[in-house]
Amino acid sequence: MTALQHLRRPERPRGSAQSSPGVLRGDNAPAAQSTVGKVRVGSVSVYTMAPSPSSSHGFAVPWCCKCKPFHLLLSPSVRCLSPPSKTKSKEEQGHMACQRSDNDLSIMIVIRMSREQALMSKLEEPEVKRKPPIDKTEWDGFFDENGHLAKSRDFICVNILERGLHPFMRTEAWKFLTGYYSWQSSQDERLMVDSTRRKNYEALCQMYEKIQPLLENLHRNFIETRNNIAYDIQKLYDKDPLGNVLIDKKRLEKILLLSYVCNTQAEYQQGFHEMVMLFQLMVEHDHETFWLFQFFLQKTEHSCVISIGVGKNLGMLNNVINILDPVFAEHLKGKGAGAVQSLFPWFCLYFQRAFKSFDDVWRLWEVLLTGKPCRNFQVLVAYSMLQMVRKQVLQESMTGDDILLACNNLIDLDVAELISAACTAYAELVQKDVPQPLKDFFL
Repeated sequence: MTALQHLRRPERPRGSAQSSPGVLRGDNAPAAQSTVGKVRVGSVSVYTMAPSPSSSHGFAVPWCCKCKPFHLLLSPSVRCLSPPSKTKSKEEQGHMACQRSDNDLSIMIVIRMSREQALMSKLEEPEVKRKPPIDKTEWDGFFDENGHLAKSRDFICVNILERGLHPFMRTEAWKFLTGYYSWQSSQDERLMVDSTRRKNYEALCQMYEKIQPLLENLHRNFIETRNNIAYDIQKLYDKDPLGNVLIDKKRLEKILLLSYVCNTQAEYQQGFHEMVMLFQLMVEHDHETFWLFQFFLQKTEHSCVISIGVGKNLGMLNNVINILDPVFAEHLKGKGAGAVQSLFPWFCLYFQRAFKSFDDVWRLWEVLLTGKPCRNFQVLVAYSMLQMVRKQVLQESMTGDDILLACNNLIDLDVAELISAACTAYAELVQKDVPQPLKDFFL
């Protein structure tokens, strides 16, 4: 495999404004019965939990140990052995004994009660060492001797959200995450599936060669699109810092043309060449690159396609800002008008330009593929990035063009911190009285 997971991009000037996203405040937490298992995503503590019927919005919210934060349960299988007492003060509620279940895991996000308390907690408690990513030994332990899953799909996805995948495991794991392989398949069945995918890809290539003259003569957009693909590929930075060639541009052009002809829903748009390049770096064979890209588009509901998902993402991003940050929303409707609509490259490229290494891009993309903690997580990622420039925007009363420039300067971000911030934003969102279309979008 030729994946270059830690390749650094050419240096670019850093942005000036990267203030931290605001921490959340909690008021009254209802008592609830639930089972808890603790994990971490970056600097944010995450818990696994089951929905509680005692909560009007379907989520249980118990107090945490020592009452530092409280935990918002986003979903499945946990029983709180010591629920909080309504007659005691927050400080007297004591430690909450918890036990973890490995079945049907989901997410519960810690919400800090105040900025000051969060800071004090960080100073008082020892630094929690970030868990290592899932390596081959651990991944193999998720399956039995026949290659069937021995752990639940949710358990694996939660661990990927929390820790990520070791670079050497991405090729195999992404085949499950995208749907290239079924989670219910055995090892022998997966070998057959891979063989079938290869044969189908070769059949598509043969079909394309036969109909290419017809496309050139009758399909008015084909020649233009082929020229656009060739032009985009030639602009690609295809070497590492030592001058070694990373990608085969001819193979990449062939895959993009085949995708354009076969996928009439997505067709081709500028930026696909960069996305497919990342798949080519991850896997060895062309049929794997082609099918992983097709399944990736399906799994992410074509959210990066301008004609399908990008506009919806921008609309939902506006809705999220209106609900979670009304002050910022007012500025974006007034002097900062047009800024949010100009952020479409974030979604078209799935935030590739925001990170220093391809490994960080893959780390975020695999979280999107897990569906944890919710669908369409990319909108909450975009919201969290906007929060990084919020303070500067409001202090300087920026216009839409200045806001866009500040957002474009958000580069070399810490992917773990960004995922944590987006999880926290989701935790706050589910506490709000949100419109049904927004609920349906994320659930």
